[in-house]
Amino acid sequence: MEIIILIITLLILTETTLIFFVLKDKLNKKSTRRKVYIDTSALMDGRILAIAQSGFLADELIIPRSVIREMQLLADGSNTEKRNRARRGMDNVNELERVEYCDVKIFPDELNRTPVDERLISLAHENHGAICTVDYNLAKVALTENIDVLNVNELAMVLRSEYLPGDKVKIKINTAGTNPGQGVGHLEDGTMVVVDNAARRVGQEVTIEIIRFLQTSAGRMMFARLVRENNHRKKKS
Repeated sequence: MEIIILIITLLILTETTLIFFVLKDKLNKKSTRRKVYIDTSALMDGRILAIAQSGFLADELIIPRSVIREMQLLADGSNTEKRNRARRGMDNVNELERVEYCDVKIFPDELNRTPVDERLISLAHENHGAICTVDYNLAKVALTENIDVLNVNELAMVLRSEYLPGDKVKIKINTAGTNPGQGVGHLEDGTMVVVDNAARRVGQEVTIEIIRFLQTSAGRMMFARLVRENNHRKKKS
């Protein structure tokens, strides 16, 4: 009887140990953050800093020393535009290191004659990481190497407004606005549209022309005006 109890106890302990290690492995995989290697173009562009400050980048951001070296050479060059952008890029490196939402590391890679783009691809490939860039050609090469690419330009395209100033669209005026004469409606995505001289058109569907849009932390707001619709009666011949 004692032997049976001992065997059952050992089986329970074994099963418990296996469950513990399986759960531990899963937790470790979930907690592992992706390594994102930032290139020169993304740092000089500067929008990566705003994205990081907003808290949307929880990855491990890695800036190779060769990238900083390349910006230093551009900052010391004779081209005024590149010199100013490179200096701004180095300032962005310092600002990124102060962002509390993400972990920024300077990777001490060798400063040899290997092109910076090739170095980035090699590092990302070896460490199963991604590349953050706004360089179209580098992004294409990285994708052919099955490397994930975080392209700031593509992010901007996704977040851009579907409608631009001058575009015409039909919306329903739901309520009167806070200012006299204004009416308020909404686009299909929920964007609020303030329309001039539309207070008397509450409950009606009208054609409007987008004048401008305002992006705030509370959301996006558009301003528009009514488009006069000329209804001509068809004459019977």
